[in-house]
Amino acid sequence: MRHFARTPSADRVPDASRRAALRRLLAAGAGAGLASPLVHAIQAPGVAGHGLGPAGRISPAQAGESFLRASGLPLASFGAFVRTVDSETPLVAVNPEGSYAMASTTKVVTSLAALDLLGVDFRWRTFAFLHGALVDGTLLGDLLIVGGGDARLTSAELRDWFAQLRSQGLKRIAGDIVLDRYAFDLNEGDFANTPPPSTGRAYHVRPDAFAIDEGLLHVGVAAARGAKAAVTLEPPLAGVRIVDKVAMRGGCAATARLVEDATGSHLDVQGSWSNACGQRELVLVPEVPAQFTTRALAGLWAEAGGSLSGTVVERARQVGASLIPVGPDGRQQIPWAVHLSQPLPVVLHDMNKSSDNVTARHLMLALARGFPLKAATLPDAQARMHEWLSRQGLAAGDVQVENGAGLSRGERARPRALAHLLANAWRAPARREFVLSLPVAGMDGTLQHRMQGTAAEGHAFLKTGTLLDTRALAGYVQAASGKMYAVALMVNHPEAARATPALDKLVEWIAKSC
Repeated sequence: MRHFARTPSADRVPDASRRAALRRLLAAGAGAGLASPLVHAIQAPGVAGHGLGPAGRISPAQAGESFLRASGLPLASFGAFVRTVDSETPLVAVNPEGSYAMASTTKVVTSLAALDLLGVDFRWRTFAFLHGALVDGTLLGDLLIVGGGDARLTSAELRDWFAQLRSQGLKRIAGDIVLDRYAFDLNEGDFANTPPPSTGRAYHVRPDAFAIDEGLLHVGVAAARGAKAAVTLEPPLAGVRIVDKVAMRGGCAATARLVEDATGSHLDVQGSWSNACGQRELVLVPEVPAQFTTRALAGLWAEAGGSLSGTVVERARQVGASLIPVGPDGRQQIPWAVHLSQPLPVVLHDMNKSSDNVTARHLMLALARGFPLKAATLPDAQARMHEWLSRQGLAAGDVQVENGAGLSRGERARPRALAHLLANAWRAPARREFVLSLPVAGMDGTLQHRMQGTAAEGHAFLKTGTLLDTRALAGYVQAASGKMYAVALMVNHPEAARATPALDKLVEWIAKSC
């Protein structure tokens, strides 16, 4: 089963064709290719002969509408704005001032705000403090671990960090491991507009200042010699027994659930397996996240070879306290060890390519003023986002962000405003880092299997957005003319899925004909 190691992936290490596409995109900028939007009539594929112009030639605006109408959905359900990155004059504008749910294209806004406000060198930090003397490898007291909001903290990284602590001389803890997870100050009201997490909706997991493997339990089931399949856990959970009831008798079906009863805590895994099934993984959302985290922390410390006399306990919430504890002298203590997350560009790459909601929500909270030395609240983060949007030249209501991931239908934008942000970003110092994070049509991320074999393949860099009633695309398209277009496309309709081919066709047309 996987161990959440941050290893190079196909998305992170582009092949030759992807590198070439990125070079073309990032090289585009000054010069005649970006001087102005199209003003002449264009032949839109598949719409000739509609009587919209001489010899079937139609304006770009009419062409854009034609692709959207072809979906069969009412034009009022679409919002679209396409412009070159250096001109506000639109190539296509359909309901540009309407307010549309962005879905995961909200992550575009979160990414741009994070790059500007936090900077490309931003990293989340997890701290370890010794509360007691370290004598001959034994800590005569407690080890305090302070979570700093790292959304990407994995079991593999914690194993490595704990091994580092042991190499620094910490072998045994005579007291407890005390966990402080209060860098996020959240309440139930903060989640009023987002669906609750469940095993079937793991992508709805809520933010946690000390989350291991994004707060998910991964149960591996693999074929084995003998009567039962092999079952493994990641992360390991101290005090949780595995009750393996997966019989090697054919079929590839298994279920798992965490059970608390009079006999203690155990993971009940049932099903039927065969050699042909190989190894597969079940993902569970623990019902009690705090309990899951403390057990995982104890299990990982033990796996790293550490000894613990006490238990893993949560530190009591200290309202208004600094993330860094204060010593007896009234001064902030110096951490004994610090674990750093990957830098922001890598975080954005992973987040946008896979559309990771947890990472986006953590980044949104990181925008709160004073974080991480002061606990982040969602209202503080929202206020700073609102201020940033205003500085971008947007008015109230142009773009509305609640949690940063797009899970709420209250996260809305006017197509014209979202395209404006993208145009601003093209001129920003961190343009390269942002563009590299976006899925590439026909090549990787959530666009890997879309627009393959078309003019858009390798030339469209777009964040996708999907809710039951929403489909969206936002990013950049490089046209055959060399012009670079900022693109914001959204559809809100109960049958929004029907619009996906129309959105793709519009992007393909921009890449080929504009």
